[in-house]
Amino acid sequence: MIAIADTSPLRYLIMIGEIHLLPQLFGRVVIADAIVAELMAEGAPSLVRDWIQQAPDWLDIVPTPHNIPDVLQHLHSGEQAVIALALEYQANVLIVDEKAARQTAQRLGIPVAGVVGILNVAAKRRLIEPSQVVQKLRQTNFRVSNQLLDQLLDG
Repeated sequence: MIAIADTSPLRYLIMIGEIHLLPQLFGRVVIADAIVAELMAEGAPSLVRDWIQQAPDWLDIVPTPHNIPDVLQHLHSGEQAVIALALEYQANVLIVDEKAARQTAQRLGIPVAGVVGILNVAAKRRLIEPSQVVQKLRQTNFRVSNQLLDQLLDG
């Protein structure tokens, strides 16, 4: 399985201590070096910067594609990079949370999963305790509706 990840899902899974779910669910995960730069940015939490500096062996870091399709020009550069990678690698899943990126990827036929979707699958496989994870997620600035979190709790 080929999974490509954007910055936001990595960031929040690291912050809530659930980044280990990615290799359990997807095996290897591919990110563009542009995503590494975002994870290392000055404004990123130190926990996130420390994690990427000691990147695990299940994370493959590849060069950011140079040829970005015109259909992606309305997106942020990191989102452009991960969707271009997903197209190039014929990814099985694109791990992304931003709405415009998700919609664009889906229009291009790329399956998407976000943090809540990953946590939902992990809960169904009994890899996490949903109430504890939802509590940790609510302590971050992750933007998600309470209704969506309640669905995760309800299983």
